[in-house]
Amino acid sequence: MAKQRVLIVGGGLAGLAATMKLAELGIAVDLMSITPVKRSHSVCAQGGINSVNDQTRQLGDNEWKHFDDTIYGGDFLNHQPPVKEMAEWAPKVIDLMDRLGVTFNRTPEGFLDRRRFGGTLYKRTAFAGATTGQQLLYALDEQVRRWEVEGLVKKYEAWDFMSPVLDDAGVCIGAIAQDIVTMELRTFRADAVVIATGGCGLIYGRSTMSMTCTGSAASRCLQVGAKYGNGECIQVHPTAIPGADKLRLMSESARGEGGRVWVPRTPQDTRSPKSIPEAERYYFLEERYPAYGNLVPRDIATREIFNVCVNEGLSVEKDRQCVYLDLTHIEASELTRKLGGILDIYQKFQGVDPRFTPMKIFPAVHYSMGGLWTDYQRTAAGGLQPGSPKNQVTNIPNLYAIGEVDYHYHGANRLGANSLLSCIFSGLFLAPGLETLLKNMPEGRAAAERPQSFYDSALNKQKERHQNLLKNDGGENPYLIHQELGNIMTKAATVVRVNEQLESAIGVVHDLGERVKRCSLSDTGAWSNQNVLFTKALQDMFPIAKAILKGALMRDECRGAHYKPAFELPGLTAEDYDERHKQAEVWCDKFQENVDKFLKSTIATVDAAGEPTITYEEVDTSLLPPRPRLYGLVGADIIEKVWKERAAKKAAAGKQPAEVN
Repeated sequence: MAKQRVLIVGGGLAGLAATMKLAELGIAVDLMSITPVKRSHSVCAQGGINSVNDQTRQLGDNEWKHFDDTIYGGDFLNHQPPVKEMAEWAPKVIDLMDRLGVTFNRTPEGFLDRRRFGGTLYKRTAFAGATTGQQLLYALDEQVRRWEVEGLVKKYEAWDFMSPVLDDAGVCIGAIAQDIVTMELRTFRADAVVIATGGCGLIYGRSTMSMTCTGSAASRCLQVGAKYGNGECIQVHPTAIPGADKLRLMSESARGEGGRVWVPRTPQDTRSPKSIPEAERYYFLEERYPAYGNLVPRDIATREIFNVCVNEGLSVEKDRQCVYLDLTHIEASELTRKLGGILDIYQKFQGVDPRFTPMKIFPAVHYSMGGLWTDYQRTAAGGLQPGSPKNQVTNIPNLYAIGEVDYHYHGANRLGANSLLSCIFSGLFLAPGLETLLKNMPEGRAAAERPQSFYDSALNKQKERHQNLLKNDGGENPYLIHQELGNIMTKAATVVRVNEQLESAIGVVHDLGERVKRCSLSDTGAWSNQNVLFTKALQDMFPIAKAILKGALMRDECRGAHYKPAFELPGLTAEDYDERHKQAEVWCDKFQENVDKFLKSTIATVDAAGEPTITYEEVDTSLLPPRPRLYGLVGADIIEKVWKERAAKKAAAGKQPAEVN
C-alpha cells in the first residue's frame, strides 16, 4: 500500500498532542496551522489543568468525583463515557506533561502545587504560574519538533484550511488549504483529516479568543455534511477586562488563589475601593453560595455578576458595567509568583497594578462547549475503547475533531481547567484509533492512490470562490458586517436569552448573511491578502451563528450556560415544612418533565444555503442519573432530599442505575 499520512488542522494543544502520539506510532503527519504553532490560541490559557492527585485523594477525592463534578457542572448534557475516560486519564496526562518539562509550580517540599477552580471543592488544578497553556504548548511543540527532524512530521504554518475533500462515497480523503502569504490554493491528500481548530468566539465580535478563532474550519466541515452539536452552549467567562478592541481574560486562577468578587453596597460609590470598609462591601458570591463562594461554576458566577450590575444597579461604574475582583489582601510577592502573567496583562492594558488596587472586570464570551459532532466506542465498564477508529470521528468517515472544536466533554457548561485536559486527552486518545483505521484500510483506498479528479474538483471550487470574491462589486464592507453580527449575537445569545430577542436576531442574521455575499474587497492583490481571507471566514461564520441562534430558540429551558429566565424553576417559598415538602414534590415533577423533554444534544445540519435544521440526540446518562443543579437555590436541601428518595425508588425498581458516591 502507498505511504499513508494524516493531516491535522490546528497547532494548539489538541493538534500537537495528536501529532506527537501519531509520530510515536510511526505515522506520518502533516500539521497545518493558520498561525505559527507556538502562537496557537492554547497559548492564552492561563489558570491550569485538572486531575485528581495525591493531596486530594487524602481528602476523599477520586476520579469518579472528578467525573461527577464535570457532568454535574455541565448540567448532564455531556455524554458520560468520554468524560469518565478523560477523568481517569487526567493524572497520567499531568505526569506526562511534567516529564516533558512543563514548569509546573511546586510546593516548598517539591510536590506539584495545586489550586481550586470553580465547580469543585478540591484543589485539583496543576498550574504553571498564570501561563499554563503557554508552558504546555511549548512542551508539546518541542516533542513535535523532534519528530519533525526525524521526518515523520511536516509543518505547514500560515496555511488556512478551506474545505475537506470527499470522494463519491462521502469519505474524507484530504483537504484544500490556502497559503495566507502567497495565496496559493492546493490540495493535501490524507487518509484521515483531524480538525483541531478551537472555538468560534469571533462570531460574537469581541471575545477573549484570538483573531483566528472564527469557527470557519468547523463551518466548512458543516457545509459539506458534518453535524454540529450543542451550538447554543457558549460559555461567558465571569471575569474579563472590557476593551475597545477585544476582551482580555482574567483567569479563574485569580479566584482560585483567593480573589474575592464584590461591589460597594452603595451604588457607584466614588470612594477608592481600598477605603471602603468591609461592612459596606457586598461579597455577593460568598453570601449567596457559602459552600463554593467565589468558585461557583462559571455559568452561575457570570449570571450573578450580570444580575448585580444590570438588574440590581450595583455596577462599580455608572457608564460601564463592572465589579471588583480583589486580590489586594494577598501578599504581593505571592501574587507575582502564582499569577504574574495575568496581573501583568491587567497592568499593561489598564495602567493599574492589581496587586495593590482591585481589578474591574465583567463577563465576556470565552469558550464554545458545542462543536462538531463526534462519535465514540463505549466499553462495558462505561469508558472508551482504546484504539477504536470510532473515537472522535465525525459523521463524515475519516474526518475527525478534537479539542474545543468537538462537542463531547463539557456539556452545557465547562468547568475551569478542564479545557486543557480535554484538549490533550482527546489528542492522545485519538492516535491509536487512527492507527487502527490506517492498518485496516482496504488495498487501493489510500489517499495517495485515489483518483486525481476528486482533488481537482474540490480545488477548482475553492479557486472559483476566491476569484469571485476578488471580483465582487456589491458594495458591502465585511468589517462593518462583522461588527453588526457580533453586536446582535452578543445581545441575543450570551448571558440571558429571551425568545423574542432570539427570533429577532435570527431575522437580522439572515439579512446580514445575504449582505455578506455582496462584500467588496479593498484589497484585490495576490500576495498576503488578509481582506479576502477575513471575508471568507466571515461568510463561513453565518452557518454556525444561525445554528447557535436556532438551537437557543428551540431549547426552552435553563441548562448551564444556556439561560432563559422565562423557563427557570424558582426556589421554594413556603415556610411550613409540610407545605415546603409539597412544593419540593411539584418542583421535582417539573424538573423531571424538563429532563424528559430537553436532556438531549442539539444536532444541527445545514443545507446548501447554509440554513440549519435542528434535530436531537439522546445523551448517554447511563453512569450517573441526572439530578438538579441546586447551587444557591432556596429550598435546595429539601428538593435534594425528595429527588434522592425518588432516585432510590427508581434504582430499586431497576429503572435507572444507582448513583455511585
